[in-house]
Amino acid sequence: MSCRSVSSWLLAFAVALATAGCRAAPGKPGPDSATPRPEQVLDFATLYGQNCAACHGASGKHGAAISLANPVYLAIAGVTNIQRVTAAGVSGTAMPPFGKAAGGMLTDQQIAALAQGMVTTWGDAAALGGQTPPAYASSASGDPEQGAKTFATFCAQCHGADASGAKASNGDMTGSLVDPSYLALISNQGLRSIILAGQTEQGKHDWRSYLNGPGARAMTDQEITDTVAWLASHRIATPGQVYK
Repeated sequence: MSCRSVSSWLLAFAVALATAGCRAAPGKPGPDSATPRPEQVLDFATLYGQNCAACHGASGKHGAAISLANPVYLAIAGVTNIQRVTAAGVSGTAMPPFGKAAGGMLTDQQIAALAQGMVTTWGDAAALGGQTPPAYASSASGDPEQGAKTFATFCAQCHGADASGAKASNGDMTGSLVDPSYLALISNQGLRSIILAGQTEQGKHDWRSYLNGPGARAMTDQEITDTVAWLASHRIATPGQVYK
């Protein structure tokens, strides 16, 4: 074989390697298998699993924090409020800010994908039954004294006259709503949200269905606000055991 033939053969072999060899190299990812950067992830299931499931439950409920897979809650809160809370967190509680502007790791686009994903996955357009609910957040001041009376009317049958817990109508024991440790972990808005939307783990009940029998009616916005004020009045400055 002449030197020219050898050179031509080597050149052709090099070109073949450059064209196909790298793609075929064992263990090397192809051009379509590149892992997206964290800020590029917009898949709801992935974002929720990585950022929300630990506190709110893998399926949006049965977690330590409020159930998100609650159509009534989603209908009352709406995408805008969910995005705001997710981005900014809730001061004084275990809910941290996830938005980059507040020190978190998620972009505005990712937070929007999370909020919209919750509504799309767990929401129900008929959840409110055509009724207009009280506002998600109240700008009015609550009256704790009046709230004690409202609690006795709407809530005591399941939570006890003093809110320290009782046997609910379904036989389950309810925990104390005035335990200082509990109140230290939940905001006033958190209390309001639970009263408004109920908790799906305990059956379908919300602001419309706490009062049964003759004269049954829904709680009003002010009654909810007063009840929250009464519960919040049980907070103390230093909850938990004081160690010396």
